[in-house]
Amino acid sequence: MPHSLEVCAGAGGQARGLELAGFAHSGVVELDRDCCKTLRLNRPGWNIHEQDLNNFDGRSFKGIDLFAGGLPCPPFSVAGKQLGSDDERNLFPAALRLIDETRPKAVMIENVRGFLDAIFEDYRTHLKARLAALGYETHWRLLNASDFGVPQLRPRVVIVALRHDIKDHFSWPMPNPDDAPTVGATLVDLMSERGWAGARRWAQVASEIAPTLVGGSKKHGGPDLGPTRARRAWASLGVNGVSLADAAPDRDFVGMPRLTVRMAARIQGFDDNWQFYGRKTAAYRQVGNAFPPPVARAVAERLKVAVTTRMVHPVCVAQ
Repeated sequence: MPHSLEVCAGAGGQARGLELAGFAHSGVVELDRDCCKTLRLNRPGWNIHEQDLNNFDGRSFKGIDLFAGGLPCPPFSVAGKQLGSDDERNLFPAALRLIDETRPKAVMIENVRGFLDAIFEDYRTHLKARLAALGYETHWRLLNASDFGVPQLRPRVVIVALRHDIKDHFSWPMPNPDDAPTVGATLVDLMSERGWAGARRWAQVASEIAPTLVGGSKKHGGPDLGPTRARRAWASLGVNGVSLADAAPDRDFVGMPRLTVRMAARIQGFDDNWQFYGRKTAAYRQVGNAFPPPVARAVAERLKVAVTTRMVHPVCVAQ
């Protein structure tokens, strides 16, 4: 079984996807206390380091099969100031240091679509050159979560770097041939779990995939489904996005229902048995900032093929 070192793990979306793809986690690094409690709640056996990535020493993980992580998005997000390398939250330098220390067979980094904006062309060139100097060929692709069965669009950039001896054994995953399930089909059972009589009627209205969930940060964002534009999109699906609910609608509920944290987690592609530590706001923030496990799994399955390929050297035969 191939092993990975996961950094900036958050609530475990990418880590769970890697696990489903057949990777074992030798180490998991995350600074946020609530996220670490979520990780320990779900996987008490994981080697979790509650630590700032800038101070993490990766030398004990040298030779790992995969270095993976979801680096903070604010430096590249259109919702922020897009300061890129000038943003103090930019952790690409720390990730490059750790890749140098660990020298994995492959690298997988997730980020927001803003990473591909024209203003970051020089930074992308710099990143590719740094990884090339370490012996890796680097590619990136914009993937939509809905192409992998997740009931929301959620475009995300996935950066993959492979050691030269295995680079020809990786190929990007193909989108699912079938459409992603609608919000209604995804959540109708959860909406009706307390007997809400209008659940099936509601599911017919919620006949599209969801807009991208917005988790926000500790400084900004709360237990709502995003800014005004996002809430309007949710309203078109019959969902009140102003706040989250503690429970599903009761039998006699009238009006637009709100999502619970569990419903949001299912929209994000999490297993129903994946738990989130903390009260509603903290738990939803973890869900909204996560990388959907099915997308991570799809990429990781292709990476697993590459890192487990046994190189066959030609045999010299005496003439």
